Amino acid sequence: MSVRTRLACQFGCFLSRGYTPSVRQFSVHHQLCSQSESASSIAASFLSRFRSLGPQTRTQVLDSNQLQLLTLTLNRPTLYPNSPVLSDASAPLQQGTPLPAGYHLAYFTPAFLESELGADGTDISYNPESPFTRRMWAGGEVQWPRGPDGKPNPLRVGQEIQETTRVLSAEPKIVRKTGEEMIVVGVEKEFRNEHGVAVLDRRNWVFRKALSPSSSSVSTNLPDPITPSGPAFSKTSTTGNVHTRTMKQTAVTLFRFSALTFNPHKIHYSLPWARDVEGHRDIVVHGPLNLINILDLWRDTRTSTSTSEGPEPVLPQSISYRATSPLYAEDEYRVVLEDEDGVAKVQVIGPDGRTVAMKAEIKS
Repeated sequence: MSVRTRLACQFGCFLSRGYTPSVRQFSVHHQLCSQSESASSIAASFLSRFRSLGPQTRTQVLDSNQLQLLTLTLNRPTLYPNSPVLSDASAPLQQGTPLPAGYHLAYFTPAFLESELGADGTDISYNPESPFTRRMWAGGEVQWPRGPDGKPNPLRVGQEIQETTRVLSAEPKIVRKTGEEMIVVGVEKEFRNEHGVAVLDRRNWVFRKALSPSSSSVSTNLPDPITPSGPAFSKTSTTGNVHTRTMKQTAVTLFRFSALTFNPHKIHYSLPWARDVEGHRDIVVHGPLNLINILDLWRDTRTSTSTSEGPEPVLPQSISYRATSPLYAEDEYRVVLEDEDGVAKVQVIGPDGRTVAMKAEIKS
C-alpha cells in the first residue's frame, strides 16, 4: 500500500473517533480507499458517511448579473413581460427582482479545482465510492412553500440566501434489461432567505460504473451529429388546454448553460467524450436546462401580475419530474403541457415524435 493510500485509509479511522471532515476531504478519502464491492455495500457506506458528516451549508448573495446571463442563455430577451430588454447594458435588473421558478439553479454552483474533478469532468463531492462515479441527473421534485398568507416566498436579487444540502438516501438498483448495477442518490437542497424557506429542491442522481477515457465506445455505429442549422429557437402554440413549445438547443446554448452553472460534465460540450467514451451521438442537453424550459412554458401560459414595485412572480406549489431519455444539440423537440384541474402534466418529446425525454407534473 502506498503512503498516500495508507494515510487516506487512516483518515477513515478518524471518523470513529469523532473527527468530522469536509465534503471535499471525504471525496478524496473514498476514492483512495475504495475496493471492489457490491452496489449495496457501497450505497450503505456512502449513506453512513454523509449521516456522520451532517448537512452542509453555504451562504451567497443573489446577484443580478447571473440572472441576466441565464435569461439570455435561455434566449429570452426579457425576464418578465414589459421588463427591460436584457441585452441593454444600461438597464440592469433591479435589486429585489424575483427569480422565476427554477432559476435558482444558476446559483450555488460547485467550486472545485480541475484536479479535484472526476475523469468525466463532474465534481465528486457527492459520489459513492469507485466504480460508481458516472453521474447522471435522473429527476426529482422542487417545492415553493407557501406562507401563512398562502403566498410563495420568492428568491430575489440582492438577498443573502442560505443553501443547506442533505443526503437523503442511497439505494442500489439493477437495470432490468441489462442487469447493470447502479446507485441512486437522493439529495435535498433547501434555500432560505430572511422570510424562511423559499425553495426546497430534492434531486436524484444515478451513479453508474465509470468508463475509462481510453476505452472506445461503438461510435462507428452511431449516426453522424446533425449539422448546425442556425441559432437556438422556441415557438409556442396553444390548442384548448394544451400548450406546445417546439425548441432546439445548440452547442452555444449548452456551452453557456454549462458555464453559468459551472458544470464541467464533458457530455455537454466535448463531442469526442460524448461519442467515443459515453456512446452518445452528440453532446447532451442538460437535464436542469429542460427542467427550466418546462417551468418557463408553465409560467408563460399563466396570468402574471405586477405591482408598483415590479413584477410578481408566478410560482407553482411544486414540480416533480423524471428524465427518461437524452436529447442532443440540434434536436428539434417539443415540450407539451396539458392543464387539468390545477395540475399541469408535461412531456418532453424527442425529435422522432415518440420518445419521451422527460416527464413532469406541476401543481399550481
